[in-house]
Amino acid sequence: MSNQKVIVIGGGITGLTTAYYLQKEAREQGLDIDCILLEASHRLGGKIQTVVRDGYVIERGPDSFLARKKSASRLAVEVGLRDKLVNNTAGKSYVLVNGKLHPMPGGSIMGIPTQVGPFITTGLFTPIGKLRAAMDFVLPRTSGGKDQSLGQFFRRRLGDEVVENLIEPLLSGIYAGDIDQLSLMSTFPQFYEVEQKYRSLILGMKQTTPSRPKSTGQTKSPKGQFLTISTGLQSFVDAIESKLEPGSVYKGIKVEGIEKKDNQYLLRLNNGEEFNADSVVVATPHHVTQSMFAQYSFFDSFKEMPSTSVATIAMAFPEEAVKEDIDGTGFVVSRNNDYIITAVTWTHKKWPHSTPKGKVLLRCYVGKAGDEAIVDQSDEEIIKVVLDDLNKTMDITAIPEFSIVTRWKDAMPQYTVGHKDRVTLVKNNVAEHLPGVFLVGSSYDGLGLPDCIDQGEVAVAQVLSYLKESKMPINV
Repeated sequence: MSNQKVIVIGGGITGLTTAYYLQKEAREQGLDIDCILLEASHRLGGKIQTVVRDGYVIERGPDSFLARKKSASRLAVEVGLRDKLVNNTAGKSYVLVNGKLHPMPGGSIMGIPTQVGPFITTGLFTPIGKLRAAMDFVLPRTSGGKDQSLGQFFRRRLGDEVVENLIEPLLSGIYAGDIDQLSLMSTFPQFYEVEQKYRSLILGMKQTTPSRPKSTGQTKSPKGQFLTISTGLQSFVDAIESKLEPGSVYKGIKVEGIEKKDNQYLLRLNNGEEFNADSVVVATPHHVTQSMFAQYSFFDSFKEMPSTSVATIAMAFPEEAVKEDIDGTGFVVSRNNDYIITAVTWTHKKWPHSTPKGKVLLRCYVGKAGDEAIVDQSDEEIIKVVLDDLNKTMDITAIPEFSIVTRWKDAMPQYTVGHKDRVTLVKNNVAEHLPGVFLVGSSYDGLGLPDCIDQGEVAVAQVLSYLKESKMPINV
């Protein structure tokens, strides 16, 4: 009897993780499983792309991952990159409000204040706005337990000013979304849980946030909470790919349709070939997944799931071209500004390894829900708009030595209110009607690299359990 075949569709970090860990488990357990990875484009990594040029390491997509979420660093160590893991340099962050840069209040966690002093003294809010935020100490818990928007939840607890001048720029930047549409339970359920346990969100965050270690008096820059790979995240992708079984990766192969045939699945490919599989892990964006299963109506909710388009603009300058510096690593932009950019990272400060000495590397972001037109402009127009915005807060006296504009069309899935229930319903229908098919990726349970890696690990456990319970034995 031939080996059982598992096909992973999609070579982003989720699909890569799935293939890597599934092949590893098969080897270590002596299981007769063939795992094939299919990717429609001619490269792996999805939104992870790195440009290495003239001594710069420039990320086109994500630039890091949270260190406290261990799955990403664990995988990096497994594929031989332990000595290339680096933390960001912790530095001041700012919020641009009414045309002025304000330091992020000390002790704020995702915009939620946990220290009274910095919150009282910040210029981000009016006295009335600060008094309204203090209502959090006396307001009752949210009742009902139903999903709601991030905006609704935070406006009730802290008021409009704190939301619009601090929380919204931070949280909408992560998802490139509208916090009055984004689902609380699918993005930050921990805030709801803190409120339910402690009643006050401010007091609860203060109780649950570990205290920072005291300064040792050394001048060395403190480590930040993010990690990356010093040679670029593309090298992370390349390292994982190098560990996959020879001949198990097919690039430039698009799956056009999938149908169930008895106890197996028939995959129709764009080159006219067909593959059979005993189990299929689908790690593609939700709209691509729906198109592959178009004959099954329970995928139709994915048609209505929105995605936003964003662009990143990396610009390199000599140090002397930037006359007005800021003491920090970047800023986010509140909506009450006449700005196109949504955030700026001083990459040479946040990630010193990324930039040659004597140079400055700025990474700017444009595009979010309701404000995506700029993404469709030409590179020249985008760069001009970004430079105009930057010169409102700093003095840049020269054009960039070079710029890299990267567009991500419909690349940011929006977890709108009810997202978790909708995804659960689809997955329940898949389990009932398409056993052995598993859906993973950034469209479902988290956008960050560790979230996607976690989903890949879960998929491996689900596949192995399914194959074990299916009629065909794994061991032959």
